[in-house]
Amino acid sequence: MNLVFFPLGWQHYLLGGLLIGAGAALLFVLTGRIGGMSTVFSSTWSYLVRRPFFQQGRFVDSRGWRLVYALGLILGALIWWLGFAGGVRETTAVPVWQLLLGGFFVGYGARLGNGCTSGHGICGLGSLQWPSALAVLTFLTTAFLTANLVAWWLP
Repeated sequence: MNLVFFPLGWQHYLLGGLLIGAGAALLFVLTGRIGGMSTVFSSTWSYLVRRPFFQQGRFVDSRGWRLVYALGLILGALIWWLGFAGGVRETTAVPVWQLLLGGFFVGYGARLGNGCTSGHGICGLGSLQWPSALAVLTFLTTAFLTANLVAWWLP
């Protein structure tokens, strides 16, 4: 079995990682805000759901800038998809409704876990948070075991 880790090259992944790290660092240095995306999930729901959890000050007071932050993420992905970065276009055959439903469940799970994998990995580790280090180790261990289990199970 010939395993190819980066069939489309590695350079655009490096560039994306550097831009994400720079964006999170700039947000923190310039505003003191942490750019985790899982809080965007709860702060956005605070517009629609009147339950006390979603109406907490940390969600209601920050939802404006968090929506702009999320819009930047979406627009950046759209620009990439439209071929701005050298014509590399990655697509999927997964139906849009499944992507949206999966995104909802990931957002919900990230809120339950007090942050998403990227938030803990980028913002949490970047600010030397011990709980984020434990979370990232847990994510990586689980991913490693799952990938090996699936590779062993499937032909």
